Amino acid sequence: MKILILAGGRGTRLWPISRSYKPKQFQNFFGEKTLLQMTFERVLPLADRKDIFVSTNEFFFEEVKRELPNLSKNNIILEPAFRERVAAFLLFFCYLSERDLEEPVVIFPSDHLIKKEENFIKAIKTGIEFVSKNKDIILLFGEKPRSPDVGLGYIKKGKLIKKIDNFSFFKVELFKEKPNLERAKKYLKSKSFYWNTGIFIFTPKLIENLAKKYAFDNWEIYQILRKNFNKKNFRKILKKEYLKMDPISFDYSILENYSKNAVLPVDFGWSDVGSWTSLKECLVGKGQNFIKGNFWGLDSKNIFVYGNSSQLVATCGVKNLIIVVTDDVVFISSEKKSQKVKKLIEKIEKNGNQNLL
Repeated sequence: MKILILAGGRGTRLWPISRSYKPKQFQNFFGEKTLLQMTFERVLPLADRKDIFVSTNEFFFEEVKRELPNLSKNNIILEPAFRERVAAFLLFFCYLSERDLEEPVVIFPSDHLIKKEENFIKAIKTGIEFVSKNKDIILLFGEKPRSPDVGLGYIKKGKLIKKIDNFSFFKVELFKEKPNLERAKKYLKSKSFYWNTGIFIFTPKLIENLAKKYAFDNWEIYQILRKNFNKKNFRKILKKEYLKMDPISFDYSILENYSKNAVLPVDFGWSDVGSWTSLKECLVGKGQNFIKGNFWGLDSKNIFVYGNSSQLVATCGVKNLIIVVTDDVVFISSEKKSQKVKKLIEKIEKNGNQNLL
């Protein structure tokens, strides 16, 4: 069994700490280890190091080597450009033998938090067992919602497919990406909706066939890449051909068009750490202050301050604020609007201030 850790994301919703030159997977929000390092150590009980791969942009090769010195450089898959997950998966398959294509692989994001690691290991192992016997199924993992988060994807479970020990596998009835607040509140009350954790188990051969059907242009380029994988000029061919890949979402192009998806409800203590609000909840919970850096406050409630140690942040009579300070940016947002940082970044980019991103 092979494992792929996806580490090519840009983490824009945690700007200005997460930057294009060091996105959130390379940040240490929860101690000395980065999110990538935490993810790598988390999956070690599942597979040998030789069977764990990290997919990232070629720009981050040295950073990944520095953070994961025990991972072979041959297991670091370097994308010449960001082309979304369908392209990343197909490039990963080039590294697999024909035999490996028939066996389940596990896909993990590199920038999520999982607090209940024992639950995590048991669920993943059971999921591998399930997919090994049901190779026509794509398996997803659903965390019970703890809040009406509008920045996440939701899965609605359908009919029960199978039980293995204490785990129940259900047919996926519906996907809903980033619902509005009213709908997210309904999902929170429902017993059928789960957060999509972005963890997948499937056989590469199945995804090959689905890519041929639903992402044919990318599948054709994949044929070229796989044919030339072991040749000396592979990197040159990759740089030329990979840029032709369509940047299409795996969720939209394949999952939503395929009828044999299953979801395993889990309790991982999972968070995608996808916004400053969600990071705050991971660190201290709702309604409390979190302070990192040089700070003085008076009558300030439910505030999140994430700053460097040199610049003083002082507040008086404020509440429900996100304040992030770097050497070149001060970001201030209401807690409820922190998800809109992506729109702010678009404005900054349009104004030609890419150096701030």
